[in-house]
Amino acid sequence: MTINLTQPRALNDVIAPAANHPPVRNRSKVIVIRTPTWFAMPELAEAMNYMRVRTSALGLLSRKELALRAKNAQKHEIGFISNSKFAADNAARQIFSAKLALTPPKSQLDAASEPPAPQHPTDHLGRLCEASLLTQVQESSLFERMNFLRYQAASHRALLNNEAQLLPRLQLIDQLLALADWHRDRIIEANTRLVFSVVKKFVNDNNRFDDLLSDGVVALMHAVDKFDFERGFRLSTYATTVLRRNAYREVVDNQERRLKTATGLHDLKIDIVDEQNDQRIGDSRWQRLRGRLGEMLSELDRREKFIIRARFSLGSHRKVSTLQALANRLGVSKERVRQLEQRGLEKLLLMADKLEAV
Repeated sequence: MTINLTQPRALNDVIAPAANHPPVRNRSKVIVIRTPTWFAMPELAEAMNYMRVRTSALGLLSRKELALRAKNAQKHEIGFISNSKFAADNAARQIFSAKLALTPPKSQLDAASEPPAPQHPTDHLGRLCEASLLTQVQESSLFERMNFLRYQAASHRALLNNEAQLLPRLQLIDQLLALADWHRDRIIEANTRLVFSVVKKFVNDNNRFDDLLSDGVVALMHAVDKFDFERGFRLSTYATTVLRRNAYREVVDNQERRLKTATGLHDLKIDIVDEQNDQRIGDSRWQRLRGRLGEMLSELDRREKFIIRARFSLGSHRKVSTLQALANRLGVSKERVRQLEQRGLEKLLLMADKLEAV
């Protein structure tokens, strides 16, 4: 029996008795959850390609692993901006019927017509801003589709209470969220240049552009998740305020961290022995050093502290993590993780140098 995905039914409505058996009390039941027919609509073709790459092979998981996956899914709400039309029987057909007509990024057009040119180290910054601006109709349509797909995923998440349904329902939830992420990414790409224009005004010797940019992109992602397009104004109006507040807060936090580091160094009182003169550290001295290292690590920002601990197997980290593993976990590039690690080490070395001078 096919589940009506546009308006999920009660649990009893989606369970059918096993074939060739009369309905018997407590008999095992067969659950059939089919791919929605509207997944094949032309407007979802590109998003479907993205979804096939992003979704994981849940069929390889054991029953226990599936149950744990479902339990974790039930703990985390799927946020979306609700709309009365989402519950209509033909909502999907209506929402995905109009053409978006998005313009491909310039790099995709160039790649189709010209051989790739040698890349400059800053070329990636230009590619972040090459997506075309959205019209109001395109922007509204992308927001409507993203929230509808999340609404569908949240509806199926609410039905993760039957062991026989775990695999097909978890697969469908993953697919719906991946499709929603594709639409969200199109919105973010078209508005990344707004992040550039806002954060560049806050750059100085103590606040690097790449740090403000990465924090600004994260703030833009949160703004996209919370934006209600039906209020009648554009995302840029709302996002500009969010980005300015976020950049100002980051600048203030950086200043407070610098002041805290400068004043706190005088209280640590550690005698650091030159490794060239004495490589042996007694147990008591090692314990003091570890304690002071924890205090110095607390002066780093959250990303630096996490990366340093993971890279050097400190604290709860039992194994040394690779740059690529940390990049996958943080959702950034391997090079960005290396830069953050280097920045954190430089701060620790600076603290150590100042402690030697005390």
